[in-house]
Amino acid sequence: MSEETKTIMLCCAAGMSTSMLVKRMQEAASQKKVVAKIFACPAAEVSEKLEQENINCILLGPQVRYMLNDIKKKVGDKPIKVDVINMQAYGMMNGEKVLEQGLSLID
Repeated sequence: MSEETKTIMLCCAAGMSTSMLVKRMQEAASQKKVVAKIFACPAAEVSEKLEQENINCILLGPQVRYMLNDIKKKVGDKPIKVDVINMQAYGMMNGEKVLEQGLSLID
């Protein structure tokens, strides 16, 4: 993996439920020596964040999985992968598993 920063955006209904998961993913990235910027945002702010940030992948909380195609349309032809967070990993707040999911989309 290259040393360039990987930017992973988590997206959920209000951006609140993913904040603990972000913290756990950051801890996992630090342990694995992965240079990553991981943050959460509410689904309503996705378009804005796509303009402001250099995002590599977007992971949706399982509760907003119905927005997957809508988010993919917003991404358009940008080289950004979009997926739904594994429900079990999300429920367990398993930062390492969700980080691996995001990194596997990027690489």
